[in-house]
Amino acid sequence: MKKFVSVLGATAVAAGIVVAGGTPALASGKWCNNSVCIETYDNGTYLGRVEVSVTNTNQPHRISARVWTTNGWSANTKVEDVAKFRTYRDQAYPQRHFPAGTRLCAEGFRGGSSVGLPCVTLTN
Repeated sequence: MKKFVSVLGATAVAAGIVVAGGTPALASGKWCNNSVCIETYDNGTYLGRVEVSVTNTNQPHRISARVWTTNGWSANTKVEDVAKFRTYRDQAYPQRHFPAGTRLCAEGFRGGSSVGLPCVTLTN
C-alpha cells in the first residue's frame, strides 16, 4: 500500500509539471469566454490590431469593451447601442511588441454588466 501511495503521488506531481509547463497560446488567433471574443492577427509578441466582439441577447443594449495587457497597455473601445441579436465589434491598435509571457485580456460589457473575460498569453 505504501508503494502504491508513493507511485500515485509521483504520478500526480509529474502530471502537475506537465500542466504547469504547458505552452502558452501564440498571439495570432481567436479566444472566447462567455459572450466575449478577442481575435489577433499577428504572430509572436507583436500586436498590431486586436478585435473584440460581444454577442448581444434578444434585448437592445449599450455595449463596450476594455482591452489590456498585464504590462500596462490598455484601451477602451467605443460605446455602441446595439439592436437585439447583433454582435458588437470594435478594434484596439497596440502596434507594439510585448515581452513574452504578457497576458492580453478583453472584458466586454452589455448594459453595464461584464459578460466575458477572455485572456491569452503571448509567446515568441
